[in-house]
Amino acid sequence: MKIAVVTDSTAYLTKQQIAENNIRVIPIPVIIDNQVYQEGVDIDSENFYQKLKSSAAFPSTSQPSIGELIEFYQNLGNEGYDAVISIHLASTISGFVRTLETVAKEVKNTQVIPFDSQITVMLMGNMVIAATRMVKAGLEPEQILDNLRDLRSTTNECFIVDDLQNLVRGGRLSNASAFIGSMLKIKPLLTFDRHSHKIVAFEKVRSMKKAIRRVEELFEIDRRKVDYPLRLIVIHANDEPAAKSWQNELKIKYPEYQVDLSYFGPVVGTHLGEKALALAWMKDIDKLN
Repeated sequence: MKIAVVTDSTAYLTKQQIAENNIRVIPIPVIIDNQVYQEGVDIDSENFYQKLKSSAAFPSTSQPSIGELIEFYQNLGNEGYDAVISIHLASTISGFVRTLETVAKEVKNTQVIPFDSQITVMLMGNMVIAATRMVKAGLEPEQILDNLRDLRSTTNECFIVDDLQNLVRGGRLSNASAFIGSMLKIKPLLTFDRHSHKIVAFEKVRSMKKAIRRVEELFEIDRRKVDYPLRLIVIHANDEPAAKSWQNELKIKYPEYQVDLSYFGPVVGTHLGEKALALAWMKDIDKLN
């Protein structure tokens, strides 16, 4: 069986990772001052944060049209793919996966299988890379999906944001009312809730330094509960120096773990805002059985 692996641009995979693993990427539209950009095509992270400083209106995100998506998957069918495993950002922050469930019914020349990563960014990117390795190993779609569900269950993350207003305006924060109104000099900590898979603010910390230490404490608690090798990812929203500094500290503190550096691109940055930092972790895909 010939299987294609597809994701969206919020996986923030490098060009090398995309090429080496034959990954197809669907760009998510970002709208700034009524101008529509395709993430990763005609706007990158650097351009986005520059435009964000001078934009007259709050940016927003959208979805590709159903017609464009149907054509995209039909083209994969025309290339001889019997099935397409399509791994995308959490359905709690985007309707994309739900749209694909409709699209899948319309595409007749290949089997389109939408998979909700229940997350986004490089955590999802690692799931995508793992899926391509399973395809190369000759696994069938159901076996790949079972393994992806297991890998998905190992993901965890803590976001540190400067300002919750972006998430509130975009409707992506499920418990905003408990945190708005007392945010002066506070660094909110957020995560994807393990049960609802929605973004929730769960703690307030004074200063970025204290927030980073608190996130490390939470990681320490989590890592002691697992019996498999972990991979860490430090993620930043246009603050690479701070992210690299944290990455280096973690490499020294946890020499047994791979510690990657990634970023929040335009789509996710629209909702988290500039200067957000995060620590994410999951089962190490390079050490899967």
